[in-house]
Amino acid sequence: MEVSREQVIRHRIAVQQLDRELDSDRAITDAAILDLGVQDSGRDGASWALANRGVPVASPQALADSDELALVWSLRVSPHYYRRSELAEVMTAISPYDDADLVKRLIGAAKPMVDAGISPRDGMAEIARQLRAVVAEPTVKGDASTALTKQLSAPYLRECRPCQAIHAWESTFRMAGIFGGLELEPTTSPPVLRRIPDWPRRPAGLASDPTAAPEQLQVIRAYLRLLGPATPSEVAGFLDGAATTIKQYWPDDAVEVKVEGKKKWLLGDLLESRPVVRLLGPYDLLGQGKDRDLLVPDAEQRKQLWPILGRPGPVLAGGEIVGWWRPRAKGKKLDLELELWQPRAATKAELGEQAERLAQHRGLQLGSLSSPS
Repeated sequence: MEVSREQVIRHRIAVQQLDRELDSDRAITDAAILDLGVQDSGRDGASWALANRGVPVASPQALADSDELALVWSLRVSPHYYRRSELAEVMTAISPYDDADLVKRLIGAAKPMVDAGISPRDGMAEIARQLRAVVAEPTVKGDASTALTKQLSAPYLRECRPCQAIHAWESTFRMAGIFGGLELEPTTSPPVLRRIPDWPRRPAGLASDPTAAPEQLQVIRAYLRLLGPATPSEVAGFLDGAATTIKQYWPDDAVEVKVEGKKKWLLGDLLESRPVVRLLGPYDLLGQGKDRDLLVPDAEQRKQLWPILGRPGPVLAGGEIVGWWRPRAKGKKLDLELELWQPRAATKAELGEQAERLAQHRGLQLGSLSSPS
């Protein structure tokens, strides 16, 4: 089956529920993207992502106060919200598939372990055990890192030039969190780690079989469902994992399609979204797929939307990403800078309505909407 890029984007909008209206009776856990985790990077990242999908989250604090969701370091060792009731299954689902996959995800931290004759999987179990031990009470990240460093031997440590200190690798420190039964306390900066209440009695460390997790939480399947059609390389890129491993665990029920002449795979039916205008967060899942050239074909526009530092948020309109926005907070007012590559894609009234929603979400009054100078 041949699928156009326009169909792919409209499908992702629909399956990610970006075309839903707000329903005050909807549960805070009622969002498909929670299966893959909702990244909470940047200002109001996760709360705004859920609000854009019709979930009644009035503010970042409302999300932080919820007993039904929990924040952990997970995919790409970034902070993500999940349904609290599913945390044990999430831990299984996000575990690396094999040693090659684990080594790739550790971004250099596995080499000193291997050189010392320590299996990376055993090494991660040791770090998770020690991290849990030092976080007996809520602990600021820096204090936890200092205490952890004292418990670890040389193969687990690195010399950090920016800090001018020796401490655990950042990738292993963050990855060890959920595998040691630890979560993050929302809205804390620097982050505060604490033990997950009622964490199941299990050895600290990685799960042996990620496919033992419920299907909806298995990351390959969730990616194909929410960001498909996709290739094994794209899924591996999203996970920072090994493509050869991802191919071995490719779902048998994934359907092969062609997108722009390229072979890809899809799980579930191809959906059609209704037209919506949304100001998406910089790390919203719609822009997190590894086929950015499909989402935004123009290379210069991709550079504007995904710079190395300081991402703006995408503007979604007419089934396309049509530009970007940046906030300019001034006291109690929120000014927005907007650039539209397709000026007719959204009316001033539509953009103003979405900007007003964002200002209210931040507890501010909307100021001006302007073009970049």
